Amino acid sequence: MLENDGADFLVPSFGIQLNGAALPIEVADDVLDLEVHDSLDVPSMCTVRLFNWDMNKLQPTWSDDSRFAPGVSLSIDLGYVDKLARVFTGEIIGLEPEFVASESPVLTIRAYDKRHRLMRGRKTRSFVQMKDSQIASQVASENGLQVRVEDSHVKLDYVLQHNQHDFEFLQQRARGIGYELAVDGSTLLFRPRKNALRETLVISYDRGELLEFCPRLSTLGQVDEIALRSWDPHTKDVIVSKFASAQLSNTMGGANGPAESARAFGASTATRTDVRVVTRAEANQAVEGQFNELALSYIAGEAKCVGRSDVRAGSVIKLTGLGQRFSGPYYATSVVHSLSSALGYRTAMQVRRNATA
Repeated sequence: MLENDGADFLVPSFGIQLNGAALPIEVADDVLDLEVHDSLDVPSMCTVRLFNWDMNKLQPTWSDDSRFAPGVSLSIDLGYVDKLARVFTGEIIGLEPEFVASESPVLTIRAYDKRHRLMRGRKTRSFVQMKDSQIASQVASENGLQVRVEDSHVKLDYVLQHNQHDFEFLQQRARGIGYELAVDGSTLLFRPRKNALRETLVISYDRGELLEFCPRLSTLGQVDEIALRSWDPHTKDVIVSKFASAQLSNTMGGANGPAESARAFGASTATRTDVRVVTRAEANQAVEGQFNELALSYIAGEAKCVGRSDVRAGSVIKLTGLGQRFSGPYYATSVVHSLSSALGYRTAMQVRRNATA
């Protein structure tokens, strides 16, 4: 079983709360391992595996316990003794017991953050004369979520949600303008990508903090300019909007990927005609968002480090000790925290970057 107390500050530790109450010691003693998947692209998830057998009564211990019923609020704190931080807040959505004759019975408790509520049922409806940020606020409120949005500024004539669940719809709206659909505890966030922010922490390879890092720099798919062509149905005028690498302001240290690709292989333009926009303001916002998203794929990689509860999806992390080209700030889009008796506490992350030094 995992240890969750002790005197050594280097000992990995955890805390679990159910509906705001700490997990009783008799339950905590049966925790085998736990894992938290923190993501910007899908609802964050955690799993807690428990030994699930009463040796005296010869029956399951926890799979019938009402404290683990679907809908119960579950929070996870991770870190080291006396230094824990909240890494997950969500709701139990499923129970997965395993009864195998040759092995000890185990119960896996699975929980998702509250974005999972946006994935229940599909809808077809329209939104008229609303900004994307206003649409996000309305949809979140309909699903009983707290919400914090950043103004997307551009009012849209008409937006169609066509046979989509709300998460898929809002994710599509966010990506189309360079925004992301994140979560902070129980609050839904609809905001621009935060990759231009100052790093929140530094992890060094040369100091033994960064255990693995496998980045991939690729110029394939990078273009120096994106042009979007559409038309105004009211005036019948053609709408053309362009965004080039020279306009990219949120670079993450040094030369941006699209510009480096143009320097190496010559300038190139991608023309989009498959994005429906009806005003120039809408076109400008869409083409800038698409260019930013493309540039952020210039470097992608996976990293692993010793357990760090301050590594979160949506944060900028500076990786150092990797030489000039690959040292620098990276945007974490997905983070996995895992705690087990075999490996202790480890943190893995998916990172992206739009520039090199």
